[in-house]
Amino acid sequence: YSNFIDDLRVFVRGGTGGMGYPNLGGEGGRGGDVWFIARERTTLKSIREKYPHKRFVAGTGANSSVKALKGEKGKDCEVHVPLGISVLDDDGKQIGELNAAGERFLAARGGLGGSLATNFLPCKGQRRTVHLDLKLIADIGLVGFPNAGKSSLLSKISHAKPEIANYAFTTIQPELGKIMYPDYKQISVADLPGLIEGAHANKGMGHKFLKHVERTKQLLLVVDISGFQLSIKTQFRTAFETILLLTKELELYKEELLTKPALLAINKMDLPCAQDNLDELMTQLENPQDFLHLLEEEMVPANTLEFREVIPISTYTGEGIEELKTCLRKSIDEQAEQVNEDYRKKKLLLLQTSK
Repeated sequence: YSNFIDDLRVFVRGGTGGMGYPNLGGEGGRGGDVWFIARERTTLKSIREKYPHKRFVAGTGANSSVKALKGEKGKDCEVHVPLGISVLDDDGKQIGELNAAGERFLAARGGLGGSLATNFLPCKGQRRTVHLDLKLIADIGLVGFPNAGKSSLLSKISHAKPEIANYAFTTIQPELGKIMYPDYKQISVADLPGLIEGAHANKGMGHKFLKHVERTKQLLLVVDISGFQLSIKTQFRTAFETILLLTKELELYKEELLTKPALLAINKMDLPCAQDNLDELMTQLENPQDFLHLLEEEMVPANTLEFREVIPISTYTGEGIEELKTCLRKSIDEQAEQVNEDYRKKKLLLLQTSK
C-alpha cells in the first residue's frame, strides 16, 4: 500500500480521578475521557505522524480542597479520525464505528474522583489498546484484476490522479475520486488495489483490498476485453473467466458482497478483435450456466453476478466514458429511491401498528 495506512493500533487511557477531601467530605473531580471523533479530510497516516507514540491519555481530575469541595473534571482527550473507521479491541471484536462527520466514540472513560464511597481515594481511568480499522466509504467500488484499467478509468471520469506503477499491482494505493455532474450531483468512486486469484485467502493484497469493498454502495467490475494473465507462470483467463473469478473471490471473502448492485465496464475496446471478443462475451453473459465448464470446478462461483448495465469502454480513446457516467448516475439514483421507498413503507407500517 506504500504510504496508505488502513489499520492503526493505539493505546488509550482515561484520566485518573482527583483526591477527595476527608475532613469536609469533599469529592475529587472525575478523570477526563478519551474520545474518537470522525472528521473529513483526516487520515490514519496523519494521526501516526502527529502522535508517533500512538498514546492518548486524558487529563487527571482536580483534587477536592477547602476552596472547591467538588473537584473539576479532568480535560478530555479528543482524537480526530477519518470517516469509515471501525474500532476493534485487541481480540478483534468491533466495539464501535464512525461513519459520518461529527460522530463520537468513547474510547476510554475517566476514573471516578475520591469520595466517601472510595475512602476518598481516586480511581484510575479505563485503559486499553484498540485498533482503528479503516474501510473506505464510496458510492462505487472499482473491482478488477491488475492492469484492467481501473486507475485510468478513475482519472477519466473524475478529477483524481492516481499514481500508477509499472508492475503487476499497478495501483500503488487506494484512491477516491468524485464524478461531478452538470446539476452538481457528486458520486464518489474508490479505485482499490487489484485482486488476484486467491485474494480471499489473503494472497497478494487480499483482505486489504476486499474489506474496502464492504463499505461501497455498488460495484463496478472493470474487465480487459482481451483477457488477463498475471504472469507467464499463471494461466491466461478470458474476459468471461475473469468475471467468474472476480465473482468467486468476492463470494469467498463475504457472500453478502454479491447482493450489492453491480455494473460491468468492458475496457480496452480500442484493441484489435475487441468487437469479436465482445460479441462472444455477451453471448456467454446471457447464458452463463452453459459456459461454466470453461473453468475448473473449484473456481466456479455458487452465484453469478447480475449486472444492471454492461458498458463497452476505452480509457485510451474515451469511447463509452460518458455513457458509463450516465449509467452510474442512473443506478445510484434508483438505489437511493429504493432505499427511500423502503423507509417510507417501514414508517407507514410502524404508524399502522401503533394505532
